[in-house]
Amino acid sequence: MYARPTYEVETVLAARAGDRAAVDELVRSHLPLVYNIAGRAMNGHPDVDDVVQETMARVVTGLSGLRDPESYRSWLVAITMNQVREWRRATAATLSALDEALGLPDPGADFAAVTITRLRLSGQRRETAEAARWLDADDREVLALWWLEVAGELTRAELAAGLGANEQHAAVRVQRTKRRLESARAVVRALTGTCPELAAAAARWDGAPSDLWRKRLFRHVRECPACSAQASDLVPADRLLAGIGLVAIPAGTVIGLVELARTAAVPALKGGLLAKGKAAAGSLLAAKPVAVAAAGATVIAGGAMVVQTIRPEAPERAAPVIATSSPATAPRTTGPSAPTVSARPLSPKPTPSPPAGAYGRTVDAVDQALPKNRPPAPLPRRRAGQVAFVGEYGHARFGGPGLTKRGHYLTITGRGYFLVRLGILYHNRVGPFPPVTWTGLKGKLFHVASGGGRRMDDEQAPGVTWMGSPQTGYVQLPSGHQQRWQNEFYYIDGSVTVHNNDGGGGNADVDFTVTPKTWEDVWADLSAKPDRARSILRYGLTRDTGDDRAPVPQYVTRKRPADPALVPQRSQVSTSR
Repeated sequence: MYARPTYEVETVLAARAGDRAAVDELVRSHLPLVYNIAGRAMNGHPDVDDVVQETMARVVTGLSGLRDPESYRSWLVAITMNQVREWRRATAATLSALDEALGLPDPGADFAAVTITRLRLSGQRRETAEAARWLDADDREVLALWWLEVAGELTRAELAAGLGANEQHAAVRVQRTKRRLESARAVVRALTGTCPELAAAAARWDGAPSDLWRKRLFRHVRECPACSAQASDLVPADRLLAGIGLVAIPAGTVIGLVELARTAAVPALKGGLLAKGKAAAGSLLAAKPVAVAAAGATVIAGGAMVVQTIRPEAPERAAPVIATSSPATAPRTTGPSAPTVSARPLSPKPTPSPPAGAYGRTVDAVDQALPKNRPPAPLPRRRAGQVAFVGEYGHARFGGPGLTKRGHYLTITGRGYFLVRLGILYHNRVGPFPPVTWTGLKGKLFHVASGGGRRMDDEQAPGVTWMGSPQTGYVQLPSGHQQRWQNEFYYIDGSVTVHNNDGGGGNADVDFTVTPKTWEDVWADLSAKPDRARSILRYGLTRDTGDDRAPVPQYVTRKRPADPALVPQRSQVSTSR
């Protein structure tokens, strides 16, 4: 069952107070849940993305009125289901017009097929996903929520909120839907056989699963000894679905909806994307998902593998020359590609080349905090292409794969920038900080910047930092460890595997979220003006020198040790390729 982490309530409180970064986090971390609820309830209809957008828009605009932060998930689920029902009502009267405009259904949009493909289901799990096609709209709503409850993503109270019922009534509806799902599974299994009487019963069937034909065919299956025997070994669905995880989000949806939250672009959605009447057909075609130019973005929260890629950046352009101003008073621009620093290019001045074969330097020393109002040094722009992630991970807190326990890892391959975001759950457990380690490096890996608007030792309240509090205790960094920032940015040209070494016991409770980024993303983070209302306490820090002398992460090695936690603290990158 889903356990609400301590940071969730804190994030809701910050978002309700107007912290845009917290709003981003809520959108990113709950988008997979909303997408799975709507996708299954709507059977993968092409308008799923519209409903997800409308839901998140209403969530963003309604946060200020949410009275109880602990009820956030129940509130979110209820909004999602209300939007699904509104979509159903809006499209019911104009179904023929919409069908004509939208054309035949896209087989790739079938949520059962998407579930089977992206979660790699086989055997009885595959049959269960296929059986979902045979339920009516009301049962699909219940199944969408019950599936996620069994998978550990929702509580029964949150399921009941989505159904708009108390828990007792919700339990009755769940039991009815489970019975119909089991009958659909029996039909799916029987149709793989060779019963001539079943073939005769299905002679007029057009091949499209439906609730009507489920009832008709199940009457035969129930009474036919041969067909009933085929279904005799079916395992209860709740045992099959437990821990199965969430279906991946389509390309671009995560980034597009976070941008919607960031800019509060609700006027474009006002009145709903689900316009009513025959004129809706054309507008629906024009109002398809908020998308970004991306080669692919796949997030399977709670799954075993993730692959994320981003489209290569545009060719480098000549850097603008900005009027000189003092660092303390330099005006800031909103565009990430035009930092106001000094009358010089974005890249630093040419420096002597390092000795032949030399590469990187580790910074095994505690950083000194710079003045909070000091803008970052220019960030060199490195060539970037695709960055792909593959590995084992946990729940995605910030829209990327989350390394939430010892043994979680990601192998990062390609050329480009990526973010490692730190979460220190000091409310749960303090102690020594278990740093990430980087093993099996091929090529080059640079630690290019630190940001997120704060160092973890900055105070968020008197005496309370992101490393702990007087009540809970403080997380202790290893000797010689750099002070961690909320966001740490890296550049890869090759491949490396990053590991979470949180072994529990006396270690602090930490997790890391890893996501691909562009140069523009990194610079926008570093150059964000301090604003305590948005939890941006300081400008970021540029570490990149633009050449091979740039720092590399601590605890990095080209070796592949059996226990990544034992990588020497003062590890050095070998100069050999």
